[in-house]
Amino acid sequence: MKVEIWSDIACPWCYIAKHRFDAALSQFEHREQVDVIWRSYQLDPDAPPVTNKNLNDILSEKHGLSIEEAVAMNDQMRRLGAREGLDYKFDRARYGNSFDAHRLIHFARSRGVQTGMEERLFRAYFSEGKALGDIDTLVELAGEIGINADEAHVVLVSDAFADQVRADTQTARRLGLKGVPFFMIGEKFGIAGAQTSQSFRDALAQAWMEAHPRGSISGAAIVDAGCCTDDGCEALKSKAIGKAD
Repeated sequence: MKVEIWSDIACPWCYIAKHRFDAALSQFEHREQVDVIWRSYQLDPDAPPVTNKNLNDILSEKHGLSIEEAVAMNDQMRRLGAREGLDYKFDRARYGNSFDAHRLIHFARSRGVQTGMEERLFRAYFSEGKALGDIDTLVELAGEIGINADEAHVVLVSDAFADQVRADTQTARRLGLKGVPFFMIGEKFGIAGAQTSQSFRDALAQAWMEAHPRGSISGAAIVDAGCCTDDGCEALKSKAIGKAD
């Protein structure tokens, strides 16, 4: 069964959603038969590759807030992340363009380590202040999860996997996505936002039963969940699991 996840490394809700989904998948009895594919989505495709601005600065500028107000808003997200075991450091996170990071994620799939690359990039961005628009930084991070650094460098200084990133973005538009994270389970069920692990478990079970009918289960309940859009990150209401058109 295929699970496609549209996500951006620059999205704090996506990092939370990944950890909740990982927990759900680890308890799913058919997890060895689930193929997780990370799809690309850019919240700010026009961002410069590298800046010296942190995420408190960006929130302040984008919404006309004082730095104190921006820090207070991001502190709410920091506390939410801490509950999931994540160490958000918004004062260190260096704002920049995520396009090359998405290309690296696609390359990592070709090497069988896409989920590991996704996790390493999230941690590097949100906890370590790494600039994910910097090629040398990306090569270093790829090497840390076992990808040959020379091969990663060749990919990143070229246009390799750029078409795949753009294709994911076009598919997101066709699906009508306005933000991330977004999960497509079994090519039928779409789930928006950072749902609870239980909701993800229910969704996996429902999709599996549809694909392998041997009985019936009740529909999975989807609760309010956090999501990041081009305008910012917030808790959004999500619909119950629905089949994609």
